[in-house]
Amino acid sequence: MKQSVFGLVVALSLTACKEEPRGKMEPIPRPPGMKDAPPPAEAAPAAAAEPPVDPSKVVLRWKIPQGAPTSYRLDIERTGGAPASTEEVTPSKSAKGKGKEKPAPVAAAPAALPGPVTYFMERTDSGDYRLRVVPVGSNVDADTATLSERGFVLDGLQGATRNTATLVLELPRDPVGTGDVWSLGTELILMEALGPQFQAGQPERSNRVKLASLTPADGGEQVATLEYDISEKLAGKVRGKDEPPTSPARAEEEDAEADDSGRPRPRATPETSASAEVNITGRGEFLVKAGRWRSWEGTVTSVTKGGFPTAALQVPTGALKLRLTAVESAPAPAPTAQPQQ
Repeated sequence: MKQSVFGLVVALSLTACKEEPRGKMEPIPRPPGMKDAPPPAEAAPAAAAEPPVDPSKVVLRWKIPQGAPTSYRLDIERTGGAPASTEEVTPSKSAKGKGKEKPAPVAAAPAALPGPVTYFMERTDSGDYRLRVVPVGSNVDADTATLSERGFVLDGLQGATRNTATLVLELPRDPVGTGDVWSLGTELILMEALGPQFQAGQPERSNRVKLASLTPADGGEQVATLEYDISEKLAGKVRGKDEPPTSPARAEEEDAEADDSGRPRPRATPETSASAEVNITGRGEFLVKAGRWRSWEGTVTSVTKGGFPTAALQVPTGALKLRLTAVESAPAPAPTAQPQQ
């Protein structure tokens, strides 16, 4: 009996040794007709290198070393008068038959540029670009602004001062080649300043700066010739304001003019046509390697008619000639001599 039990235990032990280890998973056979799994994807190739810069294009940027401001004087010459804004006069009921009309008051002229100004462009210790606009021969405080490396006004300056600085300082964002065209960040007519009495039509805008040529110069320099052609037109109607009756008798007469409901008829509000037109042309030669202007000249012509809201005009009226010339910057203070050890 003992031998049979011992033999049974040995048999069970040998059977257990032949069993598969616990936890082992058998592969599931793939159904017939099903394709094999694709091989694992190979590692993604390295990112393609950026395409080489087109040798026919250049990047125009201001190159202002820290501690050495670049300065330009903008001279402004008036070549045409600043015509007063004319306004068409519509006779009112009270003026009919009297043979005399009283013209409506003309809006005040917009503030002009304060004569010639000097632009001081400098780089701060943090590497930012800063602009100071200083009127020549005036005690007026300087306007200040922050610029990008291409001369785009990031913050500061308003009205004609901002538009003029944009005109002579802003460079294209992307590389440009001969014949390429881009636009400037000018706003010649401010729509928000037209007022509720002005019913504006659709503005007509053209904003084009063109790289006319790119020519080599001495010392490996390149001269980029830029041509400017910018214009903006806006026309509309100016709605007049109701005027009080000229006399008590006229007030009674107007009250008698009632509609079927017995209410006084509203008086027709007179309207006049008004418009404004701004044209800017210019030509400049920019030294690509040095990062500065060699010359820049332009003209600004603006005309308003019919009582156009002059507060909306962001350039002075009349015809102006602009000329930009480099000037000597104030010398940096000399370093203090250190005593020898």
